[in-house]
Amino acid sequence: MEGTLTILVGTMTGTAELVADEVKEAASAEGIDAEVLAMDKLAPVVFGREGLFLLCTSTYGQGDVPDNARDFFAALEAQRPDLSAVRYGLIALGDRAYAQTYCFGGKRFDELLTGLGAERIGEPLFHDASAGTIPEEVAVDWVRDWIAQLRLKQKAA
Repeated sequence: MEGTLTILVGTMTGTAELVADEVKEAASAEGIDAEVLAMDKLAPVVFGREGLFLLCTSTYGQGDVPDNARDFFAALEAQRPDLSAVRYGLIALGDRAYAQTYCFGGKRFDELLTGLGAERIGEPLFHDASAGTIPEEVAVDWVRDWIAQLRLKQKAA
């Protein structure tokens, strides 16, 4: 996998940020340059960066994106930039106890990005807070597999 990995974080309580930091370390261990950016400081132009993106977001309220991601999400909806050059992965955090809105923060971003032309690489990780697993451990395992898939895809190309 060539280039950098930009990890965009939407969080309310800090869990998604903790997950993103652990994922960054795992990517670094795989030889990938990664950077974590909180969504509250972002504008849609962030997608002009080189490399891949990984969204790591929780869900809040009635299936909403976290507060720190709200303005970024709204700007993407309003500006509707062409994201056809963007490739990304998704880590969504939620709780199955809220079955009707489970991981909707991530699902809403996924739907928006694909609607703007971006290509999601691989299957998303949907982590269930009720599962009794530690989200950062599950995410590290997932991102190692995701990176391996990306590398196989590159070799085949």
